[in-house]
Amino acid sequence: MENLVVAKFGGSAIGPDGLSIPIIIQRITELKKNSKIIAVFSAPLTIDDGKTRSITDVILEIGQKAQNGENFTLEKVLNAYSKILDLVSTEYQEACKKTIEEYLQKANDALVLAQEKKDFANEDRSNALAFSGEILMSQVMNYILKGKGIKSAAVDFESWPIITDSNIESTNFLYSKSVDRVAPIESLLRQNDIVSIGGFIGKTADGITTTYERGGSDRTAADIGILFHKKFNTQIDFEKDSSVVSADPKIVSDGLDEVSQLSFNEARLAGMFGMKILDPIAIKEILENGADMPIIVTNMKNPAKTTVIKRTPDKQNGHPLKIVTGKKNCAIFRIESESAVRLLESLEKLKRYSEFIVLSPYTKDGIEFTRILFLDGDYVKRNEKYLLGFDSLATITYNRGVITLIGDEMWRVQQIASKASAKIGEAGLNILNMDAQEETSRIIIVVEDSGDNIKNAIRAIHDEKSKIKFV
Repeated sequence: MENLVVAKFGGSAIGPDGLSIPIIIQRITELKKNSKIIAVFSAPLTIDDGKTRSITDVILEIGQKAQNGENFTLEKVLNAYSKILDLVSTEYQEACKKTIEEYLQKANDALVLAQEKKDFANEDRSNALAFSGEILMSQVMNYILKGKGIKSAAVDFESWPIITDSNIESTNFLYSKSVDRVAPIESLLRQNDIVSIGGFIGKTADGITTTYERGGSDRTAADIGILFHKKFNTQIDFEKDSSVVSADPKIVSDGLDEVSQLSFNEARLAGMFGMKILDPIAIKEILENGADMPIIVTNMKNPAKTTVIKRTPDKQNGHPLKIVTGKKNCAIFRIESESAVRLLESLEKLKRYSEFIVLSPYTKDGIEFTRILFLDGDYVKRNEKYLLGFDSLATITYNRGVITLIGDEMWRVQQIASKASAKIGEAGLNILNMDAQEETSRIIIVVEDSGDNIKNAIRAIHDEKSKIKFV
């Protein structure tokens, strides 16, 4: 069976105004020696008023102006692509310039409709984002690769393989519909060494443009892998600034350990609780669709440094406590367990929402209560009426943060929960809740989300990590 690498390049991998594209070309040149490649591209970054911003954020800002009836221009977006155009060879520059103009016109048309409706939402919003960001970037990269003599093609939106449901701005992958649309991209792949496609974007069976939530390009890479894992020997490669380390380098600067392997479960938990490894829903979709393929997180500037994510990692001698992470802006929802059953079923089947953890239940006055830790307090605020509809006497506590210790084999670490809680106490923080169960592969410590509480707690526990002995 022929090898296939689904390589995902995010905005930071592309760099501001395409700064890191030469490194992407080096990586693709290396990967294609032994594999076919489907490259998934996010929207590029740009420099705006001296700050690095995603084109996605620029378009969202412009869309707000359009919604408010204000005049707008796509000049900032055009300037970013004009700089990237300099990387296209003379042979393909005119064709690429024309493509940029055509796609930005489609984005502009969507913004004009939003201005007329005074509503930047649904398909207009999706089209504005798609044709100014991910889809356009994949087309531009195709011209750049062709100019380097690489047999390359890009997927047109007309033959888009990612078919989703009709939740336009928070959509969900439909495997059964998508597998029926895979032939055009498979044909391109058979004829070329690399095929480029935009991430984050989907399409309903009726042709309406949809988008995943932010970070959705990870899901696109997973979905492509799901569609091809039976046709090729497939692996997914996330090209990033670094492989996975034991805490967020922006929080912990010293004593970081490189993590060579993670299980799907460990990686999913780390993503849910604040580590930017990959979107945890991407792993969820791989598992739900029965696909068993490795995910590689590669330091694109030093490709020898990788983290392998597998369903079942190889036996290792590393520390069982693999990652210390944390998340701000959480909320705890307390509800009678009988009502919680209906709520959880509705979240899964109706809302298709999974950014929460069910903590250990407790009993009060003979009634059992379930505690649901929502990892996005803003989501709870937006949906208070819906949530309280299942139990009007349920309570919500906002301004909570969580520190999470992750490792499938943490049960081998002696006194880890007590030592972690002691370090948080030494850091001057009050533990409001703690959930530690052997089967869950994680220890959750809830504190007040105030100031630098979460960062301080992560630093304290990570510093203690090297001192904790294990058998």
